[in-house]
Amino acid sequence: MKLTIVAGAVLALFAGAASAQVLRGPTDDSALNFKSQWGKEDRAGSANHTKNPAQIKRALATIKQNKAITIGKYYHREAPAFGPRAWNMWIPGTPTGGPFGKNALVYHDELVTTQIGQIQTQFDGPGHIGVNTSKGPVFYNGIINWDAYERGAGGQVLGMGPLGVEHVGELGFVCRLVVLDAVAYRKSQGKIPQNAEMLPIPNSSDSPGIVTAADVQAIVKAQGLSEIGAGDCVAVHTGQGNSWSNDRYKSMTTEQRAAARALFAQGEPGFGISACEYFATRNIAMTLGDTSANDAQPFGEKGNEHAVPCHTELQPKHGIWNFENIDTKSLVDAKVYEGAFIWAPLRIIGATGSPGNPMVLY
Repeated sequence: MKLTIVAGAVLALFAGAASAQVLRGPTDDSALNFKSQWGKEDRAGSANHTKNPAQIKRALATIKQNKAITIGKYYHREAPAFGPRAWNMWIPGTPTGGPFGKNALVYHDELVTTQIGQIQTQFDGPGHIGVNTSKGPVFYNGIINWDAYERGAGGQVLGMGPLGVEHVGELGFVCRLVVLDAVAYRKSQGKIPQNAEMLPIPNSSDSPGIVTAADVQAIVKAQGLSEIGAGDCVAVHTGQGNSWSNDRYKSMTTEQRAAARALFAQGEPGFGISACEYFATRNIAMTLGDTSANDAQPFGEKGNEHAVPCHTELQPKHGIWNFENIDTKSLVDAKVYEGAFIWAPLRIIGATGSPGNPMVLY
């Protein structure tokens, strides 16, 4: 009986929250005017660039050496992750099944429990980032999440409905990749030591750990690249990802991996809001980087009162997606500053994002 009462109370609270459609805390009603350039029924955002043959031609034209690098990080229980997120994997049974038949077949499966769209190398889909408004949280193309959820028995949310990552996965990405080596640039300015591997975690609004719009344009020029254009994918190398880069992670000790996690918990260098506003004007397809958000934090260009502002500027407002914790070190070490980026999110119906291991051809 007590369980029934508790369940009824929970349902009543849920119904009240759903009918009010308002979350406690700050609101920004400018998000109510967010509209997609791809039309009011669009669900894929910047993945629509991939439907343009000219964009694919532009990407493939960057391939000069006919080589490839995969830039997804390792998925592992000791790798850095944001907050309480965790990767847990077990092999059920030893082996899981068999032996079967005269050939004595045996096999292994794995059991994984994790925030599969938002762990380690992770793609942010339409259902991941929104803006709280007086009418409820607004996500890509003006969709209010209460109206979007796919629900099951008892009102349990089973997926993000029209905000699911599968809509992006149906198109995927083939884009010209521009790699911004912000570490080398800051060294050329004399703002970090020549032996530094990473930008500093920003503790003020003028920190060299914040990559601004002016920095982006200067780096592109310094690297001898053509201007960032529509449909491009832009990656920033801050060096923080070096702490668990692909060429190091598997040989790292448990203590070294713990140190990498502790570093990520302190904050991260990355894009300032002006850089992301610039990317929106250039109509790019995606931002990428070697940190857990690619936004400079805890301080950005507007101080520390705005929470990862590039996320809200690009994703719900413009449908320009974000790919986090990629291995930019492998690209910078190989001096690959331009290439063809090829990847598609998994078609996980209703998910907020996707894991992945993208390829760069150069």
